Amino acid sequence: MNFAGRFLLILGSFYSFDLMAEPAAPQAKRIPHQIVAPHGHSRDDPYYWLRERDNPAVLTYLREENAYTKKMLRGTEDLQKQLFDEIVGRIVQDDSTVPYREKNYEYYRRYRKGDSYPLSCRRRVGTNKEEIMFDIPSMAKGHDFYRHRTGELSQNEEIIAFSTDTRGRRIYDLQFKNLRTGEILPDKLEKVTGNHAWANDNKTVFYTRQDPETLRSYQVYRHTLGSPAEEDVLIFEEKDETFRCYVYKSKSGRFVVIGSSQTLSDEFLLIEADKPLEKPRIFSPRRRNLEYSIDHAGDQFLIRTNKEAPNFRLMTTAVQNTSEDNWREVIPTRDDVYLSSIEVFRDYLVVTERRNALNRIRIRNPEGIWHEVDFEEPAYSASLGVNADMNTEMLRFSFESMRIPDSVFDYNMRTREKTLLKKQKVLGGFKSNNYRTERLDATARDGTKIPISLVSRKNLKRDGTAPLYLYGYGSYGSSMSAGFSSSMLSLIDRGFVYAIAHVRGGQEHGRGWYEEGKLMKKKNTFTDFIDCAEHLVKEGYASPARLFAGGGSAGGLLIGAVANMRPNLFQGLIADVPFVDVVTTMLDDTIPLTTFEYDEWGNPSELEAYHYMLSYSPYDNVAEVSYPALLILAGLHDSQVQYWEPAKWVARLRHRSTGKNPILLKTDMTAGHGGASGRFDRFRDTALEHAFLIKLAKSE
Repeated sequence: MNFAGRFLLILGSFYSFDLMAEPAAPQAKRIPHQIVAPHGHSRDDPYYWLRERDNPAVLTYLREENAYTKKMLRGTEDLQKQLFDEIVGRIVQDDSTVPYREKNYEYYRRYRKGDSYPLSCRRRVGTNKEEIMFDIPSMAKGHDFYRHRTGELSQNEEIIAFSTDTRGRRIYDLQFKNLRTGEILPDKLEKVTGNHAWANDNKTVFYTRQDPETLRSYQVYRHTLGSPAEEDVLIFEEKDETFRCYVYKSKSGRFVVIGSSQTLSDEFLLIEADKPLEKPRIFSPRRRNLEYSIDHAGDQFLIRTNKEAPNFRLMTTAVQNTSEDNWREVIPTRDDVYLSSIEVFRDYLVVTERRNALNRIRIRNPEGIWHEVDFEEPAYSASLGVNADMNTEMLRFSFESMRIPDSVFDYNMRTREKTLLKKQKVLGGFKSNNYRTERLDATARDGTKIPISLVSRKNLKRDGTAPLYLYGYGSYGSSMSAGFSSSMLSLIDRGFVYAIAHVRGGQEHGRGWYEEGKLMKKKNTFTDFIDCAEHLVKEGYASPARLFAGGGSAGGLLIGAVANMRPNLFQGLIADVPFVDVVTTMLDDTIPLTTFEYDEWGNPSELEAYHYMLSYSPYDNVAEVSYPALLILAGLHDSQVQYWEPAKWVARLRHRSTGKNPILLKTDMTAGHGGASGRFDRFRDTALEHAFLIKLAKSE
């Protein structure tokens, strides 16, 4: 047995769950409540009352759960503090981002030592004189939660928009600051999305509003600085409840673009940025199953689209004739390559792609010759940075792997010279060479090869004794990149292996990978994850008695489904803001996210979809079995996964579980879906999660 394994076993008695002294767990009241689907099927939900956000009994129950979790993790307080101090201790306190250029200024964020929030800054190109646009630490004072978005600049670079959220529900107030005078303008657009775009006249702003109940962004307004918000003009309203809308300005600066999108369809309208009062003209009418996105360069639009191209292709069309019939192909679709995005320059075209489950960056020069940027790690993440200037041959991108911290590069697209601008500094004696990253393939039960990325200490023996933490997501076509996590070092340095299962439902292997993990094939996501876990045990990467897993949001659904399908596979599970009450939520079109997610999960008003969703919904499938230890986290103000989903799930798990493993719920009473807003506060939950895992690993 290696040193890490012996260390865990020796200290096991200090951290094991003391079941003999276990405090009494909260018991939520069971109040009969029938939920009847449109087709007549009925389910009993005795914890439905927990949806009553303003009911004092609900708040009392959530606080009791928090107190119970704290008691159950007694004895780990010192460990949690040690972990928190470790994680924060790896962070450079007075750090700053690499400045990016936009027109005549360079923009960046800078932290002062001890601050939880950054200063939002700029400096004129060619000078070192700093201009603090927003002192966010000062603005955040007095708020339990504070989220600040530094927004877009007016054409003359003098007025900047910014938005703030002080509840965590992603409902913002949009305001404006004159950077020349330092004045906050009296204009205040309240309870909006924060999304906006400027016209070129330095006074007209387009912004979006959300439905106050569902939070669906459905209206675009035009505001003129200096005029009352009540006089703002509604210029677009999305009537289809399965679509949401947004605005942005083309990189060229010529167009304000109104987008309206759902899972399987997109539509765009154009306004000349020099003519903000003109009526929007449609780019190309929406149609079912046609997805596309656009950007403008010169006399043409470039279009990334799935038109007769499951993995997407690149097309172009003239500015004055943008209907679908006039689109012409630039890059064809390919079976083994997924076209992720494009970046337009005057003389160069850059595309990001996924091939063999890894990000690629390809560049076309003025002569039409393509080349690819080289990366040497077996598993990594590469992404484009801010590239605001079209008239340049320099490309900004970032690279990281599970053992190499985030590194920002400028890349000369003509000479192919790569210049490292900054590598994230990790304090505490971190050295990349002490770690090993690997890429494996597990064979799913239907024969499909599922990629797994993992990282461990280089000297860790693959002898089946190591604790392993497996993470997954697998929804919305969102691919999990093998990026660096300094906080995860606290587990890895204690002998853990950290692994990511790239299960179906993402787009690691193209659009087909997504299609095979959604709707009536959603269960592939869960069985892929189980098969990856079993593969890691079989190959000696993990101890079967110290196997753990986690996921958040839709990844929490994955964890909940796996807990029901294989309750004896994992020793402990972490579900962060988990989407677990699938059927009830998708039947309720009055809460956020429901209507425009039918194409992801299915519409439960349809009988076949209803019964399929019901067959895997974690809340509906809690059984009388012994569940592994569970740590479940929620946010009271979460606008994406309402707090009552994890709360109800915990109540039902505790009512039905036949085992003695702890089932813990921690609700952040001040935050939403993203957790705490400060750069340090969120790591308290990370320390809690790590302590939970370490405690379980040592109790084996």
